[in-house]
Amino acid sequence: MSASRFGWWLLAAALLLAAAGPARAHEIRPGYLELRERQPGSHALLWKRPTGGEVEIQIAPVVPEGCRLSTPDRQQLTPTAVVVRGTLDCPGGLAGKTLRIAGLETTVTDVLVRIEHADGRIESHLLRPATPSVTLGAATTALERAASYLQLGVQHILLGVDHLLFVLGLLLIVRERGMLVKTITAFTVAHSLTLAIATLGYASAPLPPLNAAIALSILFLGPEIVRVWRGQTSFTIRHPWVVAFAFGLLHGFGFASGLTAMGLPTAEIPLALLLFNVGVELGQLGFVLLVMLLVRAGRQLEIEWSRWAQALPGYIVGSLGAYWTIQRSLVLL
Repeated sequence: MSASRFGWWLLAAALLLAAAGPARAHEIRPGYLELRERQPGSHALLWKRPTGGEVEIQIAPVVPEGCRLSTPDRQQLTPTAVVVRGTLDCPGGLAGKTLRIAGLETTVTDVLVRIEHADGRIESHLLRPATPSVTLGAATTALERAASYLQLGVQHILLGVDHLLFVLGLLLIVRERGMLVKTITAFTVAHSLTLAIATLGYASAPLPPLNAAIALSILFLGPEIVRVWRGQTSFTIRHPWVVAFAFGLLHGFGFASGLTAMGLPTAEIPLALLLFNVGVELGQLGFVLLVMLLVRAGRQLEIEWSRWAQALPGYIVGSLGAYWTIQRSLVLL
């Protein structure tokens, strides 16, 4: 194997390990908990638990000690979430009380907690599997809220193995640096467009068929990688930026699922959309830079690999693409 391929092999092996639980490849769907103080000690509650993916996410807020939650008997079910509305009564207020999301530690998702106090203060927290609880009471700044949306975007791309595998497939096809920049730019522009369109409510795509289509986009790249090995050509190999743009539109709807399920307040959407997208781009850029660093390391080490090792990255892309396509198509049935 040529030295320049060493980095690809390492990265492909890492992705294979990350995909050991393939059903969780696109389960980065954050939950959303909103509390609006209507009068001292009484808050209108809105809880959205994401649903509709390959794996059901079982999480729920735990009522803080000394508080009482009253909810209607019936929950509302939307295509992307289970919605619960109610009233949370906490004599003396929420300050100093601990809010926890049960079950969060067993998932790969996050929960955004947003509290509007009667005096106009806004409190925002991003709860993660490693930190599923928070002590309430301190108002957060606009910068801290912005950081939460930025972090959601970074995590969405870095934990979305299917998106990263598609980018890896593009990198295996494109050889020239100028064409690589053009291809990654086309993918970025495309998914940014559909991310904005979906988040602003102008269009939407049902999650199960969307996930199947994203898996199909990865499978599509498998044979193209083989053609590159054989020295053959195709429309994709000659114009990879066109394919990247076309499939980027699909991936953008996938990115949008991280925001649309939350149902943010209208005034918060522009900020959330901008910073979430910036986070996605930063995560994607970091991934590409990591690949380039691994390639450079491979050149320095000058290690020769066997023929089967040379084929490993392409087989990982094609095999996981096929696996996810079949799995997600069965979900549709």
